[in-house]
Amino acid sequence: MEQAVSRGYWLMLQNCHLLVKWLVELEKHLDKLSKPHPDFRLWLTTEPTPKFPIGILQRSLKVVTEPPNGLKLNLRNTYFKIPGQAFTDCPSDAFQSLVFVLAFFHAVVQERRKYDKIGWNVSYDFNESDFRVCMQILDTYLSKAVVNNDPKLPWGSLKYLIGEVMYGGRAIDDFDRRVLRTYMDEYMGDFIFDTFQPFYFHRTEEVAYYIPTANQEQAPPGGLPIKETALEYIESLPLTNTPEVFGLHPNAEIGYYTKSARDMWEQLIELQPQSGEASGGMSRDEYIDNTAADILKRIPGPYDTSKVWKQFGGANILPTSVVLLQELDRFNNLTTTMSKSLTTLRRALKGEVGMSNELDDLSRALYNGQLPPMWRRLTPATKKNLANWMDHFLRRNQLYSGWIDNGEPNVVWLSGLHIPESYLTALVQATCRKNGWPLDKSTLYTQVTQWETLEDVNERAHQGCFVTGLYLEGASWDVHRSCLTRQKPKVLIQELPVMKVIPIESHKLKLQNTFRCPVYVTSDRRNAMGVGLVFEADLATHEHISKWILQGVCLILNTD
Repeated sequence: MEQAVSRGYWLMLQNCHLLVKWLVELEKHLDKLSKPHPDFRLWLTTEPTPKFPIGILQRSLKVVTEPPNGLKLNLRNTYFKIPGQAFTDCPSDAFQSLVFVLAFFHAVVQERRKYDKIGWNVSYDFNESDFRVCMQILDTYLSKAVVNNDPKLPWGSLKYLIGEVMYGGRAIDDFDRRVLRTYMDEYMGDFIFDTFQPFYFHRTEEVAYYIPTANQEQAPPGGLPIKETALEYIESLPLTNTPEVFGLHPNAEIGYYTKSARDMWEQLIELQPQSGEASGGMSRDEYIDNTAADILKRIPGPYDTSKVWKQFGGANILPTSVVLLQELDRFNNLTTTMSKSLTTLRRALKGEVGMSNELDDLSRALYNGQLPPMWRRLTPATKKNLANWMDHFLRRNQLYSGWIDNGEPNVVWLSGLHIPESYLTALVQATCRKNGWPLDKSTLYTQVTQWETLEDVNERAHQGCFVTGLYLEGASWDVHRSCLTRQKPKVLIQELPVMKVIPIESHKLKLQNTFRCPVYVTSDRRNAMGVGLVFEADLATHEHISKWILQGVCLILNTD
């Protein structure tokens, strides 16, 4: 580096995100530079990382490379970077068509990121190197098949290496890997060369997405090289495309724009002046004080957990009742924190005590109608605003008090539990204890009933339990046929009828025409740490499960 500084060379340091600690030393070295050669340039390449030194960023010109926006531009960008000779190096006739399939798949998995959580639970950085390595894999395996005179293509190996190892190796979420496997099953197989039923990725009256070198109905013009034939077809595609090309419902685009508008609105609320008068000529402090006083009136008193423990059997307490006690402990912790923080805030507004950072955050949240951070840490995950969250909070209190007064409810409001999976685990545990089953060889399966509301249920489950508070996203539920059906336009979520959860021995569970649907706490689904998944529900379907997998169908416990 010293030589480059003194002689005016250009120096490139690649993959700086792999050694962020050393960049601190680099920053100090750059600070000490005096009279560098005017031709000296330092290039740094890195993936996005929050630990990159701010000092280096501030003095740098930043260039960001991102995949083009849109399926057409993504495909064109991929094909432009493939050398023309690469199409003729492989002796297999299927190679050119499979390269286009791979390029289409590469564009699709990148474009799904646009639709946030309904596309991928975790946003992945699929990049050009993934495509290049997979293209080499195609070349190697297809050439080997030609050398061995094997008429069958090694679909199993190709789908595993591309979908599970290369692209799937980046996916850290099981349901995201399931999406990749489904794309492999939909895009790779002997059916793409079928002359009687030509293969289409997606087809409408306006546009058809197909393989230009393998579709007999859409024969390309003769005389053009393979690469130019594909590029000519790519240029004929529209610049914009609907979510249906990726297997998603058109409603996915509505959800994407709704989320963008909500995020923008939340930022505008944060930017509004935090002083002056609120609505109705009331000062900011008066508005916050009135809001705090109103919430204080609605906070219930703490539960006596020792009394509840004795009421439900003491030492012989059932597993589900243990869950209730744990829920009450967490609820008491929340109500105590709410009462203390609001009382202290009101005193601080009057000048009786000093205003701390936590109290300042609390006052800002109350003024903006948002859930305060100190409360959010003690409550189930939620995306509700303060008003909606208070309704949810009071309904939770009704669930607990009803459980104490009348025993375990016939229908459990699963959304009201702080840790809903603990109740389901206790349910399996109680059933195994009753029937003498081994706990590690037991599981749950679900049935959606005909009862649409909690009030319709007039009996108690003889085995398992009834649960409510589940919302279906990505599909609709046909009550009369008791199966999944296509989502209605502009209806993003639908409340599911009452569901029956039944513990069963694993070896006895044989399900057909059933979609294993993930159940999440909120519409944020599951994060990179695996937090957010509650359990998997079994939903009946009369269509192939690949449709629901690609549409990102899931159940959530809390609406926004």
